[in-house]
This record gives sequence, C-alpha cells and structure tokens, in this order.
Amino acid sequence: MVLVSFALVSCGLQEEVARVSSPDGQVEAVLIETDGGATTSFGYRILVAKKGSWFPGEEVAWLYGAFRNEQAYGVNFKWCSDTELCVEYLNARQTELKKPSIYVKGRNIEVTLHSGLADPTAPAGGMLYNLRKGRNDSH
Repeated sequence: MVLVSFALVSCGLQEEVARVSSPDGQVEAVLIETDGGATTSFGYRILVAKKGSWFPGEEVAWLYGAFRNEQAYGVNFKWCSDTELCVEYLNARQTELKKPSIYVKGRNIEVTLHSGLADPTAPAGGMLYNLRKGRNDSH
C-alpha cells in the first residue's frame, strides 16, 4: 500500500478532462491532464481507443506546459473527420507526437498538432480545476 501511494505521488496526479467520439461514433479520443505539483506545469496526454473499450487507449501525443490562451492551460481537440484527430493549442513548452498514425477499429487514424490557435473562451487555470469548478457551480 505504501509503495502504491508513493508511486502515485511521484508520478503526479492524472485525470481525464475531456473525451470526444469520432463523427461515426466508433473511436474515442481522451485527454488526460497531469499535475506534478506546484513547481511543475500541467502535462496533457492524448489517447485514442475503440469506443467503449475498457482499455483507456494508446497514447498518441503528449504536450507539456500547453496553453489555450494567455491564462488558460490545456489543449482543445476535435475530430476533423472519422480518420483525423486535430489537437489545437496556443503554445507549449514541449510537444511529442508519439503516433502520428494509429490503427483503430479497422482504420488508420491520423493525429495532427496545431499550434498558434488561441481559444479566447477557455477559462483561466487548469482544465481539471475548471471542470470541477463547473460541477460545483451547478449545485
């Protein structure tokens, strides 16, 4: 138990902050926000999997210190077609396109990263913070 707790703390917190189905509903993209603590920025893992799979998916991209606007951390992602996942952000300290193409549900999914795209509607702060804040505001 102590080793498991230590492993979770040393890796930082990871939580799903967004999930989007492909236009045909066969594939899902999942966005995980990682938080290593006060002295680090947020990381963003993008995973792709067959819809309804118990497996969380394969990591296709990773971004560190990404912003959607000058005050909002994070990335936006959308399906540009049934076979193309577009990841959009203003800027990031580091990016890694781990799998620009991945075979899922009988097709190749292309993953593209697009920097320089500001989202003026994104609220300030981290994505998980705002997701939780939105849940608390609705009560």
